Amino acid sequence: MNTCLDIINVKKEYNKKVALKSINLSIEEGKIFGLLGPNGAGKTTLIRIINQITAPDSGQIQFKGQRFDRHHINKIGYLPEERGLYKNMKVGEQCLYLAQLKGLSKIQSKKLIHQWFNRLDMLDWLPKKVEELSKGMAQKVQFISTVVHQPELVILDEPFSGFDPVNSEIIKQEILNLKKQGITIILSTHRMESVEELCDNIALINNGKCILQGHVDQIKTDFKKNLFELEYRGSLKPLMGFDILEDNEHTALIKAKQNQSSNQLLSQLIDQIDVISFNEKLPTINDIFLQSISNE
Repeated sequence: MNTCLDIINVKKEYNKKVALKSINLSIEEGKIFGLLGPNGAGKTTLIRIINQITAPDSGQIQFKGQRFDRHHINKIGYLPEERGLYKNMKVGEQCLYLAQLKGLSKIQSKKLIHQWFNRLDMLDWLPKKVEELSKGMAQKVQFISTVVHQPELVILDEPFSGFDPVNSEIIKQEILNLKKQGITIILSTHRMESVEELCDNIALINNGKCILQGHVDQIKTDFKKNLFELEYRGSLKPLMGFDILEDNEHTALIKAKQNQSSNQLLSQLIDQIDVISFNEKLPTINDIFLQSISNE
């Protein structure tokens, strides 16, 4: 596994209050990594350290095997939760200024800005002032400014804030397109459905500690409760090795008592009823988030 970012034993305190306690994370190259946690958990502190806005008290960060340094900053695109566009500047001038700050030439900047605004059907907005933009449109402009310099790592803090469902879907597809291009993405969000749809791996931080991390599918498997959802026709009878928790005549929720498999359950069911649909019920990331935090 090639990693884009390695966070090694990072610690941070503010006025003797611990913000991060020995955080260790490896973020795989070309994947979408979900950085999760309740408010005040330490996510923003970690993001600020990655962006070199602040420094850790101890530990280090490596970017593709190298100790992280100032010259790596231009390889990062960062969309902060608190937006920061200059209201009196024209949209095109604002994007040009930000692209050049990231090391692009004026010619390169104009070309890439035009491509992005054309892609998102926003060319008419280039000559307008930022203050004329709606919240959602300003968010799209800032998203473009985050990725226009073709960074190798993109950090998105609540990227769907202010978007209606249509624009949320547009940005979601653009995030997936960035992944297809091999760009590594750190996604920090409270929208657990977005985590389900987008993330390959996640880490859950609470009280400055990483309390859970891994591949999304494996974590969901680890937290499963051996529950099965059934839709059927006929009359459902008691099952050996399984408890019928709910039975609403045509739908049922069934739990394995020990380590019985889905095949064992299905073999009993097909002798009794007509099975219309059958699947194992896995916990959602939201379920896992709430359970993990409550267990702390």
